[in-house]
Amino acid sequence: MPADELVLDFSSSAASLSLSLGRLRVRRPGENDVFVPLGDVAIAVVGNHQVSFTGGALAGLMRFQGALVICDDNQYPVGMMLPIAAATAQTQRIAAQVDAPKPLRKRLWRQIVTSKIKAQAFSLRVATGDDAGLGALARRVRSGDAENVESTAAQRYWPRVFGDVSFRRRREAADQNRFLNYGYAVLRAAVGRAVCAAGLHPSIPIHHHGRHNPWVLADDLMEPYRPLVDDEVVAITGELGGDIAMTPDVKRRLIEILHARLAHHGAGSIESRTVFDWIGRTASSLAAIYTAEKPDPGALFFPTGLWREPSGH
Repeated sequence: MPADELVLDFSSSAASLSLSLGRLRVRRPGENDVFVPLGDVAIAVVGNHQVSFTGGALAGLMRFQGALVICDDNQYPVGMMLPIAAATAQTQRIAAQVDAPKPLRKRLWRQIVTSKIKAQAFSLRVATGDDAGLGALARRVRSGDAENVESTAAQRYWPRVFGDVSFRRRREAADQNRFLNYGYAVLRAAVGRAVCAAGLHPSIPIHHHGRHNPWVLADDLMEPYRPLVDDEVVAITGELGGDIAMTPDVKRRLIEILHARLAHHGAGSIESRTVFDWIGRTASSLAAIYTAEKPDPGALFFPTGLWREPSGH
């Protein structure tokens, strides 16, 4: 994986994290210390009550544009820490973000929902050979998704993608939902990090709201990327079952989603980049729309590889 996109998981055992000469020092009982350059760390995930940090380690992680995710015993995210000053044009961009008119935000949400449903349709075609009509539903989404087509698509999608008519997306359920929780937590942190790097504020949404959710913009922009996590969870549970433990190998597979390469069919060319890279482009394209560098809200970027085979078939 690229050196500057490391995702460190501290969920399986106790650890002590501190700052040492510009590096993150990881100390585990009975093991030699490990030193990681702070500039290489994109995300640190903590899901163990016996992990401790020094203030210097946290400040260093933020200074180098890292993100910190805290999970509970079920690997459900309960907190996230992101850098607050990651772009030189941040003040201008946040002002434009705050002033974005409602019609613009509604058009942006339409594009996000359309892209998400197209990605879900692709996942279903791969898993079952049929998209259950989701491709047609994607074409029905209107400004602001006033008809809540997103919910209709979800009702068709979840029972089919796992081949289980009783499956529901329930965060506290002790089944595949545990793996979805973890994968989404890592994805959310990557999107939140990209949002901050683009000079936007994660608490100013396009659509999602919540008084106690400071990462609503990350929740907006991650929607079309969620099926990437779903696909890997389908593969994991298909191989190992839905009641297996959250092992280090399962976590590794979910983290590696961010380093998978997706193709994008542009104007006369096909470009291949990591999911990390495409997420950064998504956030940057939104900043450009808000500041009128790209006045067309249709310029909000998502890679076509989310819903299209590299060959175009």
